[in-house]
Amino acid sequence: MNKINRFFWFCAGVHQASLKNHVTEENKYVGIGATIFFTGLFAALSGGYAIYFIFKGATLDWLFAILFGAIWGLAIFNMDRYIVSSISKNNTVWKQVLQALPRILLAVMIGIVISRPLELKIFDKEIKEKLKVTYLNGQRAKIDTLNNIFANKYHMELNKLGELKSQRDSMENYIKSARTNLNHEIFGNKTTETSGQMGYGTYAKMKQGQLLVRESELKTLDSVIRSQEAFINERKVKEGLLDQKLYSNDQLDSLTNLAGFKDRNWALGQLSQNPDGSKDENTARAIAFIALLFIFFECLPVFVKLMSNMGPYDKRIAQMEDVEIYESGRDTDLGKEVVEDIYEAKKTTAVEKRKRQLRADL
Repeated sequence: MNKINRFFWFCAGVHQASLKNHVTEENKYVGIGATIFFTGLFAALSGGYAIYFIFKGATLDWLFAILFGAIWGLAIFNMDRYIVSSISKNNTVWKQVLQALPRILLAVMIGIVISRPLELKIFDKEIKEKLKVTYLNGQRAKIDTLNNIFANKYHMELNKLGELKSQRDSMENYIKSARTNLNHEIFGNKTTETSGQMGYGTYAKMKQGQLLVRESELKTLDSVIRSQEAFINERKVKEGLLDQKLYSNDQLDSLTNLAGFKDRNWALGQLSQNPDGSKDENTARAIAFIALLFIFFECLPVFVKLMSNMGPYDKRIAQMEDVEIYESGRDTDLGKEVVEDIYEAKKTTAVEKRKRQLRADL
């Protein structure tokens, strides 16, 4: 327990020899030191997670994440430790606030930076679903664009194919109707288009001949249509249109797993919007709340120091500083007096030497 206390005292930047003389102050600075330590720890985790997404898929991506996370966490830890230890409780409240104001402003920016990667992790499932929809819509839009370009480029051939198919449909309907009439003619069913005489007579033979001609024309038309379709399919292959397909579920999973920080950050921003473009207040408030939570947590070391009362340890440190300042000033005065005495001695020696030279010259 003593080792843990000493570690948190170190985190708080206290003079441990002086703090041990004031037992009532020990727990307060354990709390301040623990706050500074965990702030740095969260900064390390967030920074490492952000770098992991940047280098995801690269060799030793985990090593880059660990190194950057450690450096970022230590930087935040050292800055918090310095700022908190430099706030003097012997100053007025406003002066303490002015001392802490730059750190608070910086904490807001740092809180936003470190909260974003953790927000990405918290909303990871929703972000992946959003990216899947986005990638699928993007692929669909790409295919639609290629189809439109192809349709504009080969509009004459496509129109001709459409006309041929329309003719084939009309001809197939006519042949179907002609076969029905032929059956009616053979079986003697009286209609507006049949004679009503049973048997394979003159009218039946005539209708069958017409039917055979139409069927022959249909075969020729089918051959022309197949030739036209083969040409269009060949053009589609050369244009690369047939190579474009909608992503499968496995492909979408792979794409979302490889998505970088930029895509995930964009998707997180889109979560606060409904499909119709209106704002999703619940999701927006949740994201904002997480950001504010980390901003507050980043400011917490400074707030803890500002809210703490001035205790005997703070007075002891102030007295030690006054003594050291006074001692430094006295050392300066002493140094000046020594320099003056040395200068006077050098001057006296120089004068005596010059007098001896003048006597010798005379």
